[in-house]
Amino acid sequence: MTTSVSSPAATSEARSTGRRAGIAMMLGSALSNQLGAATGALAFPAIGPAGVVAVRQWVAAVVLVAVGRPRPHRFTWRQWWPVLCLALVFATMNLTLYTAISRIGLGLAVTLEFLGPLTVALAASRRRVDLLCALVAGAAVLALLRPRPTTDDVGLALGLCAAACWAAYILLNRVIGARLPGAEGSGAAAALSALLYLPVGAFVFAHHALTARALACAAAAGLLSSAVPFLADMLALRRVPTRFFGVFMSVHPVSAALVGWVVLGQRLPVVDWAAIGAIVAANTVSARQTAAKTAGAGN
Repeated sequence: MTTSVSSPAATSEARSTGRRAGIAMMLGSALSNQLGAATGALAFPAIGPAGVVAVRQWVAAVVLVAVGRPRPHRFTWRQWWPVLCLALVFATMNLTLYTAISRIGLGLAVTLEFLGPLTVALAASRRRVDLLCALVAGAAVLALLRPRPTTDDVGLALGLCAAACWAAYILLNRVIGARLPGAEGSGAAAALSALLYLPVGAFVFAHHALTARALACAAAAGLLSSAVPFLADMLALRRVPTRFFGVFMSVHPVSAALVGWVVLGQRLPVVDWAAIGAIVAANTVSARQTAAKTAGAGN
């Protein structure tokens, strides 16, 4: 009996193919996420951001409950409290982000929200390069928040609130991941968030005419911004290192700005594009330094 042994060249080629597939999935995830947000924005005139978020939460709950299959009757209080907090974060993060999108545009809103994970990454480090990255990102934020003739302070504040929610989302997911198996915690939190939006949706739809187009756009936002990215990211993480995935998160603000421009006709001034580039660069440098440090520690 003969045993087939893969050659080093074949193994290297398989890894390269897997990484290319992972990159394609991450790009698709980012594009799907922002296309979902843009599609949801098309329903704002009919049902407003709250109506869109309500439908999105319901769709996301159906998907995440089906994937996670939570068993809440087995949860202990030590497992329940982060799930309850995550449900509130889910509800608040999406509402503040979508309301910000309606006021300041997709690109700027997502860039401000992206400060959440960037802050979490920088706060955990004591390296000089990360201090420099924090200063660059801080200067970029000041550029984005600069006074201008059409400044919408409420929209900017909502974008920063979404950033704080995303940071909380990351920290809570770490706790939940250590205390609950698989995606049970995410599924339970999504279901609770969907329940919170039942009265919100009832109120919105009682005062707004729910058209088939608005419902379709809101449902598409739930699928494109929740279901597709969740599955694509899960598959991508099987093909690329976690540290590389963290670097690739930087594509989201750029993708949002481009989708906002192409789909919604939301043009950003040159200064805003430069600020987005600075924030993306700060995250990329910090993530690459973290990857290099991790690789060095493993050798």
